[in-house]
Amino acid sequence: MQFLTRVPVPSGWLGDGPLGAAELRLAAAFFPWVGIVVGLITGAAIWLSSQFWPMWVAVGIGLATEAWLTGALHEDALADFCDAFGGGWTREDVLRILDDSRVGSFGTLGLVLAVLLRAGTLASLEPGSLLAAAVASAAAGRWAMLPAMAALPPVAGRESLARHFGRLVTARDVGLGGLGMLAGALPLVWIFPWRMAVAAAGLGILVTCFVAYVRRRIGGMTGDCLGCLCYVAQIWILLCASARWPTL
Repeated sequence: MQFLTRVPVPSGWLGDGPLGAAELRLAAAFFPWVGIVVGLITGAAIWLSSQFWPMWVAVGIGLATEAWLTGALHEDALADFCDAFGGGWTREDVLRILDDSRVGSFGTLGLVLAVLLRAGTLASLEPGSLLAAAVASAAAGRWAMLPAMAALPPVAGRESLARHFGRLVTARDVGLGGLGMLAGALPLVWIFPWRMAVAAAGLGILVTCFVAYVRRRIGGMTGDCLGCLCYVAQIWILLCASARWPTL
């Protein structure tokens, strides 16, 4: 919770001294559970706001609430990823741009389009399924980072969020995290069983292709790559939930 959000965690719960790689690895399996909390807060903010304003305004308020709650962690990562991989031709270019705190045209456009996709898909859902979709997508997005961390080690010699995990994230952690994702997705699976079956298959393909692309471009994982994957996975779940598939 402390790692992925701004929610204050009592210092006594964290033990003595800073968290090390082993503690963070243990925490990784609980990322989807944090996603459930984030999704519940986002969905609740949208529902409450929709009692006073049109749905598109309510969704904007909900996403703003989430950005404050998470410190825009994944939005920042997505913008950095788009700038680096969109504007960098070589491995050195990509890594250099990732280290640059400024946001360029690729990052701005990527972030705007990604937020619009999330807002549009959420606003198109019926109120009865919106909360379930917000929770499921938040849990799935944070789970998607686990197999990516397990499959690809961090870029060597570079300070990054991914460096704190390295290859310490194992298949066991991915499986345990999957239980959290399943818990968050069950209500939406109940509402849209076939759509979520497609979403699950597509999520596996998305993670596999993303890891392969990052490996080919820079040879290792970074925190910005993980954050971008989280956000894209959320969009994928919401696209599946809001798609007009009459036969599904």
